[in-house]
Amino acid sequence: MTPSREPRYPGAMWALIPVLETLWIVGIAIWILFERRSPVATIAWIMVLSLLPLVGLPVYLLLGPRRFKRRKLRHAAAQGAARRLGARAHEDLSRAAKEPARSLMALCEGAAGRPARPRRAEIEIYSAGREQYVALEQAIDEARHHVHMEYYIWQPDRIGIRIRNRLVERAKAGVEVRVLVDGFGSSKAPDLFWRSLREAGGRVERFNALNLSRLRWRPRLTNFRTHRKIAVIDGVVGFTGGMNITDVHTAEYSGAAAWRDTHLRLCGPAVRGLQMVFCEGWHYVTGCTLESRSYFPPPGERCGAQLPVQVVASGPDENSNAVHKLYVAAVSRAARRVLLTSAYFVPDRPLLTALVSAALRGVDVRILVPARSDLRIVGAASRSYYPDLIEMGVRVFEYGPAMLHAKTLVVDDAVAVVGTANADPRSFFLNFEVVVASYQPEVSDRLAGLFEADLASATEVTAASVEQAGIMRRLVQNAARPLSPML
Repeated sequence: MTPSREPRYPGAMWALIPVLETLWIVGIAIWILFERRSPVATIAWIMVLSLLPLVGLPVYLLLGPRRFKRRKLRHAAAQGAARRLGARAHEDLSRAAKEPARSLMALCEGAAGRPARPRRAEIEIYSAGREQYVALEQAIDEARHHVHMEYYIWQPDRIGIRIRNRLVERAKAGVEVRVLVDGFGSSKAPDLFWRSLREAGGRVERFNALNLSRLRWRPRLTNFRTHRKIAVIDGVVGFTGGMNITDVHTAEYSGAAAWRDTHLRLCGPAVRGLQMVFCEGWHYVTGCTLESRSYFPPPGERCGAQLPVQVVASGPDENSNAVHKLYVAAVSRAARRVLLTSAYFVPDRPLLTALVSAALRGVDVRILVPARSDLRIVGAASRSYYPDLIEMGVRVFEYGPAMLHAKTLVVDDAVAVVGTANADPRSFFLNFEVVVASYQPEVSDRLAGLFEADLASATEVTAASVEQAGIMRRLVQNAARPLSPML
């Protein structure tokens, strides 16, 4: 009788499994450790990738906060036209400033570089999309040399078509038109939408586009988006803030459901900062350096009274996290009031500590967030922080029923910030963002006035209302909280 054949070395094969698992865990741990992220995020990712490799690895490659090197871009931009021409001799505004403005100016310039040099600008604040879009369209119509626009979302809706058509007209008139849109946020505006602008001589590029047919998609960069909203006209007039190019921001098309947002118009030397930020992004996407002094002209006669401001940009290509440092440092110096408005509020430990510490020393700390977020998991994670904040004296208000999309910060009379960055890890560490910091009491008071007006459409969250939330709702909120570093 022929003996049955058994698999050769079955015991040895099974014995290899623990060895392979150990090698996998050690390799993953070394890989993550070299990423140099926060201790909590490091441990979390090591556990996920160790226990769920088949699920965790694809998620990490797609969504993990991988830093990517843009050193060549940084060097080229620093030595190229944007930094050479944009960094002309300027008035030293920080030397004349009082504390804590002087320290914050130095912090921002040290962290964000030359675009953050304090410069003067005429400031116009918009709290409604209708007025902001009218001002933007007027500025585009008056363009003589160039129009540069960088937006996270550009929808092919009525506002999107209106502004695109204006760009087409300027391009036909010989004005240089460059548009940079995010490959994910503006995915609903296909190449067909941009054909008329390209045919008129304008250029349209996508930031980190998903285009498998051209092999341009890089999984490690999928989670890095340009969340900026920038428009620069002739290097003299600039716009930035929370408003994208879409109907949802204006009551003209969305009625009472229009999103509440805040946007700025700048006119003057400070627009150089916005221009440098745009040129850097343009160089990253196209490899082209904009090498003309006409992109950084003198302010001329198009601007009125000007105040000192800083354009502060940040992104995952560097380790300074300038916007995050500005927020934490400003709140830490508060003596009288902190008024924070954020569409997505998921504070990390330093910001949470700064807010609570300010409240404990008697500062009026108030936070305004949307009652109903368009991203439910972010809204759930945000509410998980309410009990700790309220217990320590921070007051939280939920705005609604319309969506609140503004991103502003007012600290005493020392600094007022308006920009594209929310108070969450995505804005602070993953997205390319830009904010404008003003150091004049009148600007702080104007933003504080908008904050107080918004409270008329908001409801305060109290300890009692938190306790009244159902068990399932609190469970969902607490379950969403561990995801905070990735939201």
